[in-house]
Amino acid sequence: MPAAGESVLQSPKARPQDLPSIDKLLRLPAAQALVAAHGHTLVAGQARTLLDSLRTQALAGALLTAEVASDALGAALAACVASRLAPRLQRVLNLSGTVIHTNLGRSVLPQAAIRHLTAMMEGPNNLEFDLASGSRGDRDSIVEGLLCDITGAEAATVVNNNAAAVLLSIAALAGGREVVVSRGELVEIGGAFRMPDVMASAGATMVEVGTTNRTHLADYARAITARTALLMKVHTSNYAIAGFTSSVPEAQLATLAQARGVALVTDLGSGSLIDMAQYGLPAEPTPQQMLAAGCGVVTFSGDKLLGGPQAGLIVGQRDLIGKIRKFPMKRALRLSKLPLAALEATLMLYLQPELLAQELPTLRWLTRSREQASATAQSLLLPLRAALAPRYSVEPAAMTSQIGSGSLPVETLPSAGLAIAPLLPGKRGTGTALETLAAALRSLPLPIVGRICEDRLLLDCRCLDDAGEVLAQLATLQERLA
Repeated sequence: MPAAGESVLQSPKARPQDLPSIDKLLRLPAAQALVAAHGHTLVAGQARTLLDSLRTQALAGALLTAEVASDALGAALAACVASRLAPRLQRVLNLSGTVIHTNLGRSVLPQAAIRHLTAMMEGPNNLEFDLASGSRGDRDSIVEGLLCDITGAEAATVVNNNAAAVLLSIAALAGGREVVVSRGELVEIGGAFRMPDVMASAGATMVEVGTTNRTHLADYARAITARTALLMKVHTSNYAIAGFTSSVPEAQLATLAQARGVALVTDLGSGSLIDMAQYGLPAEPTPQQMLAAGCGVVTFSGDKLLGGPQAGLIVGQRDLIGKIRKFPMKRALRLSKLPLAALEATLMLYLQPELLAQELPTLRWLTRSREQASATAQSLLLPLRAALAPRYSVEPAAMTSQIGSGSLPVETLPSAGLAIAPLLPGKRGTGTALETLAAALRSLPLPIVGRICEDRLLLDCRCLDDAGEVLAQLATLQERLA
């Protein structure tokens, strides 16, 4: 042990033989308390991991005797146990400026969905049980009626995401046959999951028509043969082509499909169930519009503009939905009780459209004005300045947010927040200083995620409902940066 007044750095080096055995370590009072709280298996496993690490340090001459004292070992073991039990999935504060952020979990569930989900998970529920008849039920029935009421569809089914919805629809309706699709709509859905790959995985043969920027009704008509099962439209929600362009409206394709005896499937992707223009947002096509235009099947996402859990929603004509529901692949892609409960409660909100902007977090954040975001930023300005002084400057700034997750890719939303810059002579070291601050924000108990842009760290306040969640962590942020 170091003598009185001797710094820890001057403490003698510990040898491997100075380390206790696992049994001796587990007999320490601190270890016994951990065993009582968490059980022997976990604590013993972490004790082995800790001793292995310390032994490696001792062999390298990098372990101090102070680190093998009983108190230090007990504290180290407690830290190992806490780290092992810390969940990898954490709630974060999204100050990135992207509302529906793919990497941050996309849409945030409304409180009504969280309450309903919790209630259904606390005990058994009637997932596949008809309470009226006492016989086996169909889990699709939990949300089918809601989807039909909201969209006007004859029937509906749901799967675990929209890529699955597209895959299942093609496999059930066109497996072993041809699907006609415009070259300008061969999108990559995400994660390198491209429409041609979806077609191949579904067992269908893709027939491309038109060109990247222009496709005409005659192109589809010429491509239809005895092997054609369906025509497909894909809403290009994750990119935009401008200039000399032409595409065929769904109503015209529906007339052609009906005349030639093939189905028409439309993938909307982003899944808006309301007219976004009424909130001052760019308009997105809705399932209601596609069904009214004559589409036989419409697929869309539950966790983008709809604002619910990850899900793939399929609505349309009763006979086509029936084929999709009965296809063997459906069971492998079906929703579990957790997202079904959340989806049901989210869809219920759409029966009360006047409350949507208040109750649905995604819509609330999308419709938040620059003035509202600026007011939140002002409440953070002085406390954050004090916390980051003298290393960083903090200034209010106008910003532009984006909708995200491939929805309305070229549209931006006027917003406001705080711009943080290092107080350094010149620009040397700016990148390192910003990365250090960004890492410190992400390491907080409730991590804060901003974005670095043009030598500043931007904290966009559009998606921040409670500034107190930032203010409460400023002392910890100062410690992280010390």
